[in-house]
Amino acid sequence: MSKKVAKIGVLVALAMVFSYVEVLIPFNFGIPGVKLGVANIVVVTGFYLLNPKEVFFISIFRILLMGFLFGNGVSLVYSLSGGLLSFVVMFMLKKFDQFSVAGVSVAGGVFHNIGQITAAAMVLHSKTIIYYLPILVVAGVITGIFIGFLSCKVINAVNTQNLNMG
Repeated sequence: MSKKVAKIGVLVALAMVFSYVEVLIPFNFGIPGVKLGVANIVVVTGFYLLNPKEVFFISIFRILLMGFLFGNGVSLVYSLSGGLLSFVVMFMLKKFDQFSVAGVSVAGGVFHNIGQITAAAMVLHSKTIIYYLPILVVAGVITGIFIGFLSCKVINAVNTQNLNMG
């Protein structure tokens, strides 16, 4: 049990470092709110190397800790909404085993944005923010492909080296 807790703790810390570095290095896509989502490498990779419960804890703990440390209540609501929806969709796609790592990642990126826009529409009591969704869907596809590609490389490296993540 203590090994499992330590492993999850290390992966949460790694995801937090990725999130923090992303804040420090401004990837300017010219679209407000669009991020690369580098921390999702840990989550996507986790779906292929860990059990879903561990991936869930890693994803949620990272979102909560980053929200408490560097965000505010509203950003935490947006991040949790996106993170939970993204997790559910990626879990279902991975479970069907019909999608590539990049496909699962793209779906995660797109549904993360859908979750955030839905939360924003409810918080702001305005449906007009939904007009921003097509831009975020395109961004989710592009960043999802990139994160999926990197995650695939990590998965292959771990499997090639016979590293025991479980």
